Amino acid sequence: EEDLPLEVNRQGLMRWYLHPDIKDTVLSTLTFFEQEIPPRSRSGRIKFQGGQVILILEGSGYTVVDGVKHYWEAGDVLNLPLRARGIIVHHFNPDLQITAKFVAAEPNWFECVSVDRGSGFEQMEDAPEYKV
Repeated sequence: EEDLPLEVNRQGLMRWYLHPDIKDTVLSTLTFFEQEIPPRSRSGRIKFQGGQVILILEGSGYTVVDGVKHYWEAGDVLNLPLRARGIIVHHFNPDLQITAKFVAAEPNWFECVSVDRGSGFEQMEDAPEYKV
């Protein structure tokens, strides 16, 4: 973990372990990252294909999937549904002091089948930590 940079992007604070732009890994068919959500903050809101599995490492909060709120805490696993038209996802950390941290994995469909089989990716709202 300490060897990988914590990136600030439109989704928030992320550390990438497997990504299509990372070429020095044995496995390229998965995307795998860690995300941190500071106290009283949130991730960016995105629309994407879904099919992502998330393990909550620290903290507590909730995720809104297509308008439905799902609460979580450390040790929980979220399985975001895979839908043909995609899903809209937004993660929240309402805690006043504790940073929420999770890891997430999803298929890298382009590397798996040489064609993008997903519904695309649309950034609908930026995380507050992202500054243009």
